[in-house]
Amino acid sequence: MKISCLPVSLFSDLIDGRMSLKSWAALAADIGLDGIDVSVLFVQNNTPKLLNQLRSDLDEVGLPVVMMTTYPDFCNPDPVQREREAEYCRRDIALASQLGVNYLRVTAGQAYPEVKVADGVKLVVENFKRMAEVAEHFGVGLLFENHSKPGAWELHDFGYPTEVFLQIAQAIRNTGIGINFDFANPLAYGDDPMDVLDSVIDQVTTIHASDIAVRGEFCPVLLGEGIVPFDALFDRLKQHGFDGWICIEEASRLGSDGIKAATEFVRQKWAGS
Repeated sequence: MKISCLPVSLFSDLIDGRMSLKSWAALAADIGLDGIDVSVLFVQNNTPKLLNQLRSDLDEVGLPVVMMTTYPDFCNPDPVQREREAEYCRRDIALASQLGVNYLRVTAGQAYPEVKVADGVKLVVENFKRMAEVAEHFGVGLLFENHSKPGAWELHDFGYPTEVFLQIAQAIRNTGIGINFDFANPLAYGDDPMDVLDSVIDQVTTIHASDIAVRGEFCPVLLGEGIVPFDALFDRLKQHGFDGWICIEEASRLGSDGIKAATEFVRQKWAGS
């Protein structure tokens, strides 16, 4: 079992430039992580000088960059904006490839009230299939997540409701697109993560290990202090033979201390499950 981490607790420092990607990778190595995760928001531009320096810095630390998160909005009711979103996603695939990232996490888009579910699912699946061809060309794996809402958006994710997520997941079987399964988001929506996991377990490539305090509300806490049933979820994954990355989504706002505690928690829970 290999562990990486998306350091949500450090997002403001990484986005504003108070912490470099190299510093994040070095911190992760000191903590004992096997890899790191990043957001496209950490990369200020795509000039050759910057990207070459970032790649050199990451190679120097030596930890693999497992996942990069990005936020395509393929549900936008404006067809021109949807095409822009496709171009942005192509760029992010190329960026991930240049930085040596294994997987790019993609989203469905925002839940615009005027977009009917059937129409939104069609738009998402069509665009995902287009992006899968680009990702295959660049050697990057695409991952769809049962996502809630990033700070970059005004609305919740179109795929946040479990029934919508499952429709999209079913439609992208055999397309080469995997699933990054988030433990906490089904609970935040009010559903049972075990039931959702069972529905897609054969498609799951990576895990977002996350935790929340209250069912039906998105309120991240330190892993192990919330209501996510880690023992049962890890047991089910082991029974299925899961051997992919467990990517901690650390959003407790405790900084490096939270990342250390979450890493220790996941290692202990996986070993004991």
